[in-house]
Amino acid sequence: MTEISLPHLSSGKVRDIYDAGDDRLLMVTSDRLSAFDVVLAEPIPDKGRVLTAMSAFWFQHLADVVPNHLISTDLADLPDGARDRSLAGRVMLCRRAEMLPIECIVRGYITGSAWKEYRASGTMNGAPLPGDLLESAALPEPVFTPSTKAEVGDHDVNISFDDAVDLIGRDLAERARHVSLELYRRGAEWAAARGIVIADTKFELGLIDGELVLGDEVLTPDSSRFWPADSWRPGTTPPSFDKQPVRDHLETLDWDKTPPPPALPPEVVAATAARYREAYERITGRSLADWPGA
Repeated sequence: MTEISLPHLSSGKVRDIYDAGDDRLLMVTSDRLSAFDVVLAEPIPDKGRVLTAMSAFWFQHLADVVPNHLISTDLADLPDGARDRSLAGRVMLCRRAEMLPIECIVRGYITGSAWKEYRASGTMNGAPLPGDLLESAALPEPVFTPSTKAEVGDHDVNISFDDAVDLIGRDLAERARHVSLELYRRGAEWAAARGIVIADTKFELGLIDGELVLGDEVLTPDSSRFWPADSWRPGTTPPSFDKQPVRDHLETLDWDKTPPPPALPPEVVAATAARYREAYERITGRSLADWPGA
């Protein structure tokens, strides 16, 4: 990644964040990929561009539901020291927000950790569900299922709505739930018309001058579980538009899921890049070749 001459604030598994001055942040989305909480050595070509382009699409498409933190994705709008052409298509200049200390997760289908809990206790985030659900089945209605935000190296912990109220107060928790459910509803309807099921997703909400805003990434293959509608069957685990080829490959290896990770074969890298690209192009109806940085 190109050296950026702005104060570096933090780095996550995928994004690097810089202080852009004037209460603004510069978010740079890399091609890094993590699996089982381990960052792999091989980048996934164009992954950062896909996540940035898709988030920009949703920020615009859902702006009538809730304001967001995005200012620009144009290199020309960035501060000096961050306009290198190699960053094109993978940068977001954003307003700085005070992010909520919870993950705003919405589930429309029962899968992943929710399915594991349901099999064990018949509940999801501690709330009882009908007793006859199959894996990947549609829930009676989408459900707001918040979690904590884990420290580096730890895992998020699913919490009840009452626990969220204890963390951020009832008014803010209810606003976050309402906004998250509406964002999911709108996004899921849009995706369904394009042959994609959004099984679940995670939103990042925060406050700017007391106003609730949407931040980070939105309805991407990294923050959501996308399934091809024609492959969805209750009782099965549908293929997903993300790092599924990587997970499938790693599960065949004798690896204890701790660093260092094994090398990925080129064909697995290529298949994963194709999954991300297809998700963007099907959702938006646009070609990734037309997004900056091609």
